[in-house]
Formats: sequence, C-alpha cells, structure tokens
Amino acid sequence: TDVGTAGSRAKILVPDFHQSVKLKYVKLGYHYLISNLFSLSFIPLIIITLIHFFQTQNLNQLWLLHDHYNLIRMLTFTGFIVFAFTLSVHKRQRAVYLVDFSCFRPADHLKAPFHSFIQHSHLTGDFDDSSLDFQRKILLRSGLGDETYVPEAMHYIPPRPSISAARCEAESVMFGALENLFVNTNLNPKEIGILVVNCSLFNPTPSLSSMIVNKYNLRSNIMSFNLGGMGCSAGVIAIDLARDLLRVQKDNTYAVVVSTENITQNWYFGNKKSMLIPNCLFRVGGSAVLLSNNSADRTRAKYKLVHVVRTHCGADDKAFRCVYQEEDTLGKTGVSLSKDLMRIAGLSLKTNITTLGPLVLPVTQQLRFFANLVFSKISKSDAKIYIPDFKLAFDHFCIHAGGRAVIDELEKNLDLLPVHVEPSRMTLHRFGNTSSSSIWYELAYIEAKGRVNKGNKVWQIAFGSGFKCNSAVWEAIRDVKPSPNGPWEDCIDKYPVEIF
Repeated sequence: TDVGTAGSRAKILVPDFHQSVKLKYVKLGYHYLISNLFSLSFIPLIIITLIHFFQTQNLNQLWLLHDHYNLIRMLTFTGFIVFAFTLSVHKRQRAVYLVDFSCFRPADHLKAPFHSFIQHSHLTGDFDDSSLDFQRKILLRSGLGDETYVPEAMHYIPPRPSISAARCEAESVMFGALENLFVNTNLNPKEIGILVVNCSLFNPTPSLSSMIVNKYNLRSNIMSFNLGGMGCSAGVIAIDLARDLLRVQKDNTYAVVVSTENITQNWYFGNKKSMLIPNCLFRVGGSAVLLSNNSADRTRAKYKLVHVVRTHCGADDKAFRCVYQEEDTLGKTGVSLSKDLMRIAGLSLKTNITTLGPLVLPVTQQLRFFANLVFSKISKSDAKIYIPDFKLAFDHFCIHAGGRAVIDELEKNLDLLPVHVEPSRMTLHRFGNTSSSSIWYELAYIEAKGRVNKGNKVWQIAFGSGFKCNSAVWEAIRDVKPSPNGPWEDCIDKYPVEIF
C-alpha cells in the first residue's frame, strides 16, 4: 500500500518542499558522493607525481638536490599513491547492468470497467450504501480507466478468495512475466544465480521464490530471497539487494528480480472507509527484471544502474502505523490508512530527494542550493528554500503510480512538465496501481514511445508502508527500443489520453 491510496484531495497533500530542508540530509548526500569519489581523488595526484618525475633530467639529479630528504619524500609519496591506487582498484564496485525487463499483461476477461466494478460490489452484498457511494467517488477521482484488471477470484459472485486462488494469481503473474523475459533475452533459467521476489501481502509456504525455483527447475545453489510486507517501494529494495549481491559475486552472474502484489486474499469486504480505498486502486500486475555483472553484457544491456537511495521513516510511530494491516470491529482484515499518510509520505520523499540531489545534480545547481540553504540557516530567514531543478539531472521520471493526487503534487513541487509525469498518469489509467511493479510499466511506456536515447538518465521513485521512499537511477547504454510483447504493444498509439 502507499501514499496514492489517500484518494480525496486535501488542501495540502504533500508538504511544500520549498519551506524547509534539513541540513543533515544534505550532508548525507554529500557523504555518499565523497565515498564514491575515493578512487578518482588519486588520479590528479598520480599525474602530478609523473610530471614531477619526468621533469627531472635523470635519476642521478635526485641525489644532487640541495635537500637530501627530497628523495625520501619522493619515494614515500609515490609509495603512498601506489598503495592508495591499488586499494581503490581493489574496492572498485562492479558495474551492474539491466539487460531487459518484462511486465505482465493479464487476459482481457479479467478487466474491471468502472460500471462493472460498482455493480459487482453491490451484488456481493458485503457493502452498505454509504460504502458503495464512497467507492464510486474514489473511482471517479482515481485516474483509473476502464481496462485495469482484477484477479479471477474477484469476478465471481460471491467472490472466491482462497489460498489456492491466490497461488493461481501469483503463478500467472510471475510465470507470465518470466517466460516473456526468458524469450526476449534468450536466457536459460539454469543460468540464474540470484533470485529476488517481492510481494507485500501474500507470503505462502513454500515461498513465492520457491515456486519459481520449482517451476523452472533452477539450480540447487541459487541464492533466492523472498521480501514480504515492504509495500510498494519493495521493487527498488529488491533491485538494491540484487545489486549488492552481484557486486560480490564472480563475473558472469545473472540476477532476476520479480516484483508483484497479490490481490485475491487481500480484498476488503467490510465498511470501514480507510480500508476500502485499496479495493478501488490496486490491480493485477507484475514485472521481471534481468540484471548482470558481466561486462560482456554491456553490448546488449539497456541500462546501467547508477544510484540507489533508500529512506526509512519507520522509527517514527506515526510513520510506522500510517499504513497498517489489521482487522476492523467485525474481524474483517484490510489495510488501514491513517490521516497522517500524506504528510509522512511528503516528508520521506523530501528526505530522499535531498539525499539524492548531491549525487545527480549539476555543480551549478548544487552550489546554488547549498548557498541558499546556508544563508537561510544563518539568517534564520523564512524565505523559501531553493529546490534544485531535477529536470537538469534526469531525462525521464518514473513516479510510482499510487494515485492521481500524489502525481499532481509531485508535478507541482518538483516543477515537472506534463510530459515528465505522463508515464505515471498513463500507467495508472491503463493498469491501475500495480504496487512495486508500477515503475516498470512506466519505463515500458517511455520505451514504447521511443523516448529513451543513449546517455539518458531515468529516475524511478517509489514509496510504501513502513514508511519508506526509495529511488533508483539508471543510465541508458544505447538508444532503447521496446522489447517484444510489451504491456503497451497494442495500445501505445492511443496514449496519452485526457483524464478528467
């Protein structure tokens, strides 16, 4: 669940980023920057040493210098440089490439048009008139279109949620995305060395990752992980985990990340308003991503992973409980959304982008931002903080399609253009909130439009329960074309559509 499930428009949905920025998060961003520059810092020193060495006529002249300590100093300095450079090479982080990814496209009979959704909700007999009217209003404001999908079990009257039905939904989504990925990349499943699966609300035994191992008869020494309960931002967390594992594994290792959510057993059949919103927004979807640490894959890969920045606000009690799975007074299970959700989401987002800024922004933007920040702290002025122009750092934005209101607020606060939030709006309209996989439907949209060129930077940003806000930055290695059998293949010409 996520910030997008707030539904109705409050006067201020997300805190105004221009009002305050905490200096500690700026420091954290620069700490990341300096840590990554460890290797590069020695290059100028090596060049200076070589120039000084070759400017000397010959080695014998070193012994004739007036200060007999010069030779010792020279050798000591050179030894330090060699040691530091060797250490930096040893610590150099291995590049991680995104070879390709695939998004699941459900069958047409699973579509849930607006009128059918409301009619079905009425016929189940689980909702009173007030709840039905509330869901109708949420759908009208949601930004969802008539072609989103709900699982098979929800199409029956009455619905038939069960563990068996939930397994069927998980299998169809995960296997559908994986099989398309294997075909497009010509990957033998036996080559997979790392498997990471994330699904927040459905965690059966055996796990979802074990279901994949069993289905494709993956090798016995595979490193498999199953992430649960981490919300819509778990897709970026899964990428981060796979990246860390790839960096310490031997060359020629493949990692597959599968991101999905399961709706079948998590549909709410009660009348508590704060638990009804997920029914209106969440829809069937999933993605599979192939990552590699093999430098030879650079020639066929689409992107290189540049940065991952994760923000967790769970130490605060209100942040921890703002998205909370629980039972209502009648014992019906659902996910409850607190009134603090939007405020907390905005604060976590601001923290994340403040940390990310020093890593990605041009020097001119960083200097202007930092000078403005220092001046405001010294003068204790109430003037607005200068928010850097992230359009100078990124060419494409994949903002988690959690809800229409949040997309609107991010567009305003980050001063984005309509084309920048178009992938998020259209993904929400066509597929709904597919949780952690939504950022991949958005990237698939940008590719289908033919907008990704070599050197372009893509910013994926997602937020979810906990409360968390996570960012991933990718750089296009080549001009990227959409992969076969993509989710937008037969409808991209219809988009963008006007949303009322």
